[in-house]
Amino acid sequence: MKSYVKDFDRYNEVVKEIEIGRKFGVDYSSHKGKTKEVTDRYHPDAVDLIVSDIFEETADSKTIRLTPKDGYLPPFQAGQYINVFAEVNGIRTSRPYSISSSPRQRAYYDITVARVAGGFFSNYLLDSLVRGMKLKSTAPSGNFYFNPLFHSKKSVFIAGGSGVTPFMSMIREICDSGLDREIILLYGNRNEENIIFHDELLSLSSRNDNFTYIPVLSEAPEDYCGIKGFIDDKCIRENVAHIDDHTYYICGPGAMYEFCLPQIESLNIPAKKIRKEMFSSSDNITREAGWPAEISGEAEFEVAVQGRKTIKAKSGETLLTSLERAGIVVPVSCRSGECSLCRVKLVSGKVFQPRGVRLREADAKFGYVHSCKCYPLENLEIIL
Repeated sequence: MKSYVKDFDRYNEVVKEIEIGRKFGVDYSSHKGKTKEVTDRYHPDAVDLIVSDIFEETADSKTIRLTPKDGYLPPFQAGQYINVFAEVNGIRTSRPYSISSSPRQRAYYDITVARVAGGFFSNYLLDSLVRGMKLKSTAPSGNFYFNPLFHSKKSVFIAGGSGVTPFMSMIREICDSGLDREIILLYGNRNEENIIFHDELLSLSSRNDNFTYIPVLSEAPEDYCGIKGFIDDKCIRENVAHIDDHTYYICGPGAMYEFCLPQIESLNIPAKKIRKEMFSSSDNITREAGWPAEISGEAEFEVAVQGRKTIKAKSGETLLTSLERAGIVVPVSCRSGECSLCRVKLVSGKVFQPRGVRLREADAKFGYVHSCKCYPLENLEIIL
């Protein structure tokens, strides 16, 4: 039978490229049969980490430096996060933290943690961690990073409180590596004492023409010479020339999204030019739009986990947290309704899901919910 391979367009050129590749390229034959070993270097199921150092940033925040137990860390893109696991008061749980160090260095991950009033996990990290302690995390993940194919080289970063951490990774990479990008950071805090990385940001801004740092204080003293108030449309207009030329990134507490997003949208910035960090719901879920007024956050229901056991769950607490309190381990990464690792099948019962949860169409069709972002409103039966 006649072979038609040689009749294909560019056949001779492809043959020459293959010959050059065999002569000068990397020989991967030794990796044959080691697919998981190779992919695990980039996307491992878990990363074993050691607390190598702790730096105090403000009275209520610290940077925790995490080095790899085996000497290797998976690469990441500036703006991504890791989900850190620990046992707190006998409960195995986790929280996602953006990496604040530059991706150009591979010796450690820095995560910067701010104290949260009544915080369960953050306060444990701030009060109990010491050098030498061991932690476990997921590999880096998340979609909050610069994409040169879609995003403008001119960026406006809008941060609030500890929401500056993914931006710090981006800023460090751009300034340290001399990347061809321009950044304006509008950073909102109550007062100067709350500003994380303040001195470093001032220094980077003074030494790099392509980085402008603008702190905005909502409770500034009368003699403060900087910008006072909130990051609103007026603030953006006064500090960003050629508003339409920029991509806007926003990261901060839930209240900041509620306030800042309408301000940005009022400037007629198209949605494709607005990048948001992972969805954050209110600290008090009963204040979310659509929450049934007749159910308090303290209402308690039963959740029957098929093949496991029946547990108690409060309406004001995520289903994931209730499962963890009962000692049931659920795969999880973002805890923000984005990654879908923690999804469970809702067999019966009703749950509340706040707006913004990125539930896949197929999951909704077949009755799956993100346990990290759903709250029981009655007795439930689920399948893990």
